[in-house]
Amino acid sequence: MLALELPLVLLLLARPGAGAFPEALDAKSISQKEAEFDKSYTDFVNSELLNIYTFNHTVMRNRTEGVRVTVNVLSEQKETPLLFVVRQKEAVVSFQVPLILRGLFQRKYLYQNVSRTLCQPQTKSESETQFFYVDVSTLSARNASYQLRVARVENFVLRTSEQFSFNATAAQPQYFKYVFPEGVDSVIVKVTSRMAFPCSVVSIQDILCPVYDLDNNVAFIGMYQTMTKKAAITVQKKDFPSNSFYVVVVVKTEDEACGGSLPYYPLTKDEPVDQGSRQKALDVMVSPAITSEVYVSAMLFCLGIFLSFYLLTLLIACWETWRQQKKRKGLLAAMDTPTTDTGHPRITPDSLLGHPPFHGYSYGSLENSSTLSTEGITQSMGSTDISSGYTERSLENVASRPRLDSLSSVEEDDYDTLADIDSDKNVIRTKQYLYVADLARKDKRVLRKKYQIYFWNIATIAVFYALPVVQLVITYQTVVNVTGNQDICYYNFLCAHPLGALSAFNNILSNLGYVLLGLLFLLIILQREINYNRALMRKDLQALECGIPKHFGLFYAMGTALMMEGLLSACYHVCPNYTNFQFDTSFMYMIAGLCMLKLYQKRHPDINASAYSAYACLAIIIFFSVVGVVFGKGNMMFWIFFSIIHIIATLLLSTQLYYMGRWKFDSGILRRIVHVLYTDCIHQCSGPMYVDRMVLLVMGNIINWSLAAYGLIVQPNDFASYLLAIGICNLLLYFAFYIIMKLRSGERIKLIPLLCIIFTSVVWGFALFFFFQGLSTWQKTPAESRQHNRDCILLSFFDDHDIWHFLSSIAMFGSFLVLLTLDDDLDCVQRDKIYVF
Repeated sequence: MLALELPLVLLLLARPGAGAFPEALDAKSISQKEAEFDKSYTDFVNSELLNIYTFNHTVMRNRTEGVRVTVNVLSEQKETPLLFVVRQKEAVVSFQVPLILRGLFQRKYLYQNVSRTLCQPQTKSESETQFFYVDVSTLSARNASYQLRVARVENFVLRTSEQFSFNATAAQPQYFKYVFPEGVDSVIVKVTSRMAFPCSVVSIQDILCPVYDLDNNVAFIGMYQTMTKKAAITVQKKDFPSNSFYVVVVVKTEDEACGGSLPYYPLTKDEPVDQGSRQKALDVMVSPAITSEVYVSAMLFCLGIFLSFYLLTLLIACWETWRQQKKRKGLLAAMDTPTTDTGHPRITPDSLLGHPPFHGYSYGSLENSSTLSTEGITQSMGSTDISSGYTERSLENVASRPRLDSLSSVEEDDYDTLADIDSDKNVIRTKQYLYVADLARKDKRVLRKKYQIYFWNIATIAVFYALPVVQLVITYQTVVNVTGNQDICYYNFLCAHPLGALSAFNNILSNLGYVLLGLLFLLIILQREINYNRALMRKDLQALECGIPKHFGLFYAMGTALMMEGLLSACYHVCPNYTNFQFDTSFMYMIAGLCMLKLYQKRHPDINASAYSAYACLAIIIFFSVVGVVFGKGNMMFWIFFSIIHIIATLLLSTQLYYMGRWKFDSGILRRIVHVLYTDCIHQCSGPMYVDRMVLLVMGNIINWSLAAYGLIVQPNDFASYLLAIGICNLLLYFAFYIIMKLRSGERIKLIPLLCIIFTSVVWGFALFFFFQGLSTWQKTPAESRQHNRDCILLSFFDDHDIWHFLSSIAMFGSFLVLLTLDDDLDCVQRDKIYVF
């Protein structure tokens, strides 16, 4: 065979037109040598000499053996490099030495020592002897010395769950073969290193020739990701028809892609940059991924956790219904018993005989939230004066209120434009001590219509916001699947379980709790509203005159926002990165804002913000969030501007809350400020009229000014989380103030809201613990983010961030229940006795 092939090679080389310089090729001498494996050949070559090394080896169908060619050029050959061509049965590999690779700004990196693994040809026979040739040539007129070595690669085929260690450089990439065992449909390839730099690339490629194993071509096919210390790629058997694949590891010429620094820029244009060998020690291990049974058990677990809340709600509703019926029977028996004074049966108001304004078979209406308390019943039955006085006052108030025929003729502005109403506002809202009755003077149907707009607006926002988001993340996922570039999305690759086209199904599934619990909260609110409307239709005096005014529009908006948070968080986790992080936080801002509005609405129903102004403010916040993420990193001008806006907004809101909206922002505002400061602080130095409000606002300003200073000084990279922290701090401050003032006013917290507060606080604590684990971060490069990746911790399917999703959805649901049930103790208290704070 050798005798037949040699004349053919000579004929090809001598044929005119075979190269750029046919005259030179005609005069070139050819030296062909029989070569052996694992033996070093030191030789030289010049423009008139071509060296050919002939190797033969046995290829077996059931055994794969790697072959590696190592070349070291011993002389300086920058101008005229040596060309090495490896001719195999089904492939040709060529490379020059010194090897020149390009980096950013067309920097040149020169490598004298080059090593390449040959692509293994397939054979259909049990055993076949194959030849391959290594040709060495150059255009240098001088002799160019080199050293050549061809060796077999030990452990070329990776074994399942066995770690293998190796070294690689930019000019000496490595790749290995892995064959799927029987019964294994998915594996995870883990590559680790003790050293962060030099930056490297891990690629998964099909068994095809050539293998792309250089820095400038490794991204051409297959899946790939950059790495510093960790990399992990989940590989599915269905994607590789040969049931096998190559694991390719390439060291990059520069570290910029992994967050490292660039080398100096050469003084002379196009001068090669010498960075040494850039050798990196790595370990690779291929282990089986989870089975389909784990997928099923994880989905059942997720459904079971959240459907159990539905079951618990149903059980509590049944218990409450039974309790109400038992109380009703007791009252009926008491009515049938003649009184000792007259001998006639007692007469009890209709609201005490099983017709409460709200039956408590919705979660959160569990103890006297819909009927009069035991103390109230005793007082109404034992004190004729109090009962008759309460009834007369209620009837008088009801009779004096205007009756409107339909909601279509009711507008809130009709009242605000009347002169007597406007003067009444100034008289009432500037009183030192306000009661809920003072701020609940508008018609209930007017306010119901006003607050229902919150729900319809957020539903409209959700539809128009979600549709393009879904389309965008589908495009992201398609790009990842088609290009194989896994640096686009910031997953926890050590616990990213694909399903269909989705790369991390577990991060999407764990958001189911937001949707299910948000829907459950909407059902609870619907049941409460039905009971309340029935009470109004019966003209129940307790529903008309007692307790915090019941408006459910904001509650509906909160439940919808919780569901949308789940949907958009799932969309974000389809492909998490810095360009779509606002999807995950937009409705968090809305939830925080709606909760603060709901707390304020409880005791200020007539003067709470309209849906249009509230959502406009939230839109401005989301706008700043997007601008901060894109332009805020390291931009001092942005942080100065944002801090000024933050402080001004805090001052304006403080003024609005302190004066209950009875102030004007016009050209005379500065004159009035100076007058107030002079009369109250200098002339007579009197204390504030509204001490409680002043305490809250002073604390709020201290916190917000401190947050603004922190942002200006530290300039955190994660602006979206910083902005969310501002909202949460203000919400917690207002909630704590509300609780303290409630207790200070002589009110009490019932058992159910108290349990909800304790339970929610504990769950929030655990949730925040898992949130701050930080399994990935788009504030860094993808390679640096993967250093934070961790294995699954629950059912071999869910990671720390998934548990954050579970716990935070439960905690948000519990927080909503706290807001719903917090003032149930006031359901029997007249509104002119409930303090405003």
